[in-house]
Amino acid sequence: MTGGDVRFTFEGVELDLGRYEVRRDGAVVAVEPQVFDVLVHLVRHRDRVVSKEELLDEVWGDRFVSESALTSRIKAARRAIGDDGSAQRAIRTVHGRGYRFVADALEVVRTDTDDGQQRRVEQHIQFCTTHDGVQLAYAAVGHGSPLVKVANWLSHLDYDWESPVWQHWWRDLSARHRLVRYDERGCGLSDRDVDDFSLDTWVGDLETVVDAAGLERFPLLGISQGGPVAMTYAARHPERVTGLILYGTYAQGRLARAHTQQAEDEARLLVQLVRLGWGHDTPAFRQVFAAQFMPEGTLEQWEAFDELQRMTTSPANAVEFMETFQTVDVVDVARAVSVPTLVLHARRDVRIPVAEGRRLAALIPGSRFVPLESTNHLLLGDEPAWPRFVNEVEAFLTEIA
Repeated sequence: MTGGDVRFTFEGVELDLGRYEVRRDGAVVAVEPQVFDVLVHLVRHRDRVVSKEELLDEVWGDRFVSESALTSRIKAARRAIGDDGSAQRAIRTVHGRGYRFVADALEVVRTDTDDGQQRRVEQHIQFCTTHDGVQLAYAAVGHGSPLVKVANWLSHLDYDWESPVWQHWWRDLSARHRLVRYDERGCGLSDRDVDDFSLDTWVGDLETVVDAAGLERFPLLGISQGGPVAMTYAARHPERVTGLILYGTYAQGRLARAHTQQAEDEARLLVQLVRLGWGHDTPAFRQVFAAQFMPEGTLEQWEAFDELQRMTTSPANAVEFMETFQTVDVVDVARAVSVPTLVLHARRDVRIPVAEGRRLAALIPGSRFVPLESTNHLLLGDEPAWPRFVNEVEAFLTEIA
């Protein structure tokens, strides 16, 4: 199965990321590579103003270019998409700050199904605001009964569709359901400049998203660090949650469950690795996490995971996430969960041991535990454990429906 073919459409224009083309009214418009990269970066970050410095860093990297080079590429981008410079219907200049893409863009993903056919998936990203003023990005794809995926570390609503780490998850889970996803605060397309990272805050963010999406009753999917958030929401709002699916997660974070000095030292070492190495150009530090999340992954998949880390959050936020995840303790919350629950875990998961999955299933009354034959914390689309996971989830959702 191959990955997603991602395109953005707006006002008769199509940006085809797979073919690296700009099409206007069906005709290909010739653009320089930097012009295309500028357009894609602005569209992807249309929730905010993008500074000139950020565009120069993203498009030209370490090469030194003048600000006038960027200005000329902006002008070329506007010509390519038919955006009148004075009206600025798509690319707006925010004087003294940078540029913002303001047209209403729709993301279209064409994914290959198991029988070789292509399925068109439309993703329209929207934004909602939490009680403390943080803007969260959320999106719904697919049709059918709802399935809400709780946010976890390392997500990007746009980029996920191109990444071999996540694309098969959203393709297959949206095949029969209206899949609702969101980027958590500090991550992806949601506000990055935030200072409140806590379990209660994350639960509040989930409450904001499901209300904004107009959902009344729905099942929740909690993956890895999203598990404690999903469990807490389900315990607080059993009248709204029809079922709970937990994969590769835990009741206590690594530091909270550490009973020896060595376990504590290992937990703190991981945070220190993030603190020292996340922002470096060399991927060596980040690849430590790739090896933990996908030990059976290929070099290409490891590189994709490294790029996912770089794309999704800042070094400072990565440290905040790690420190908070490490100390989470929802043992009492798990005991209070009263909705039907399915717990799945890879047998040889090196990131979160399978013993934590079994312990979680024992804590949640009436839950069912399914071990999966894999070493990967994040299941890959080409391993046998993946279709088993999808089949178990679909059977569970059919049962609770």
